[in-house]
Amino acid sequence: MRHGKKFNHLGRTTSHRSALLSNMACSLIEHKRINTTVAKAKALRVYVEPLLTKAKEDTTHNRRTVFSYLQSKEAVAELFRTVAPKIAERNGGYTRIIKTGFRPGDAADTALIELVDFNELYNPNAEEKKTTRRSRRSASTAKVAVEAPAAAEEKVEEPKAEATDSTEEKAGE
Repeated sequence: MRHGKKFNHLGRTTSHRSALLSNMACSLIEHKRINTTVAKAKALRVYVEPLLTKAKEDTTHNRRTVFSYLQSKEAVAELFRTVAPKIAERNGGYTRIIKTGFRPGDAADTALIELVDFNELYNPNAEEKKTTRRSRRSASTAKVAVEAPAAAEEKVEEPKAEATDSTEEKAGE
């Protein structure tokens, strides 16, 4: 009997399923969002969120624990360097699943799974990037200096073009 066995087996053996989830977690960490089926996205969320929680505290033990799941040095480095500082203030719910319709080939229900803090469109609390204020005088003089030679070159080219047109017209007549 399968009482209490809730997780989705995804039609795969245990080793195939663990490899699938490990590879998908690495891709999610690297690209910040991936397209997949809804069932795989839900299984991936259960798999990756505890890893993201472990990444909030950067210790050797946590790095080794996460590496045992991901088996990718690059993904672990990306997780602890860039992802963990962004999710440090969040208490769970690190991923978002957005249903995107049906796949044309087999009509499978597809979804986009993404890391919540890396989507600027849906993240209203994100601070706007501050631009440094530049001196107007230096910018305007630089533009004038760049535009002046370009304008001089255009003036030089125009009379040549007219001269060739007039010689062609004379030859045609």
